[in-house]
Amino acid sequence: MNTLLSWLKCAFQRDVVMCSGKLALIVGTLLMLINYGDKLYLGHTQPIDWVKIGFTFLVPYCVSTYSAVDSFRRHHGK
Repeated sequence: MNTLLSWLKCAFQRDVVMCSGKLALIVGTLLMLINYGDKLYLGHTQPIDWVKIGFTFLVPYCVSTYSAVDSFRRHHGK
């Protein structure tokens, strides 16, 4: 349990959240335009598309956060 709390504490550090958020915004936007740009442009989105678009931003955020925390913990031996 202590390991999970330590991981979460690192994951919610301001620097990690800001960096992951910026990356998710850039990568998520590009992926969203690639995958849903035509539907958005034509106005043919369905409710499930909005859920998928949300995950399009969430996945890069989680990957970036995991990578940052893993790197920090390896560097600092935690």
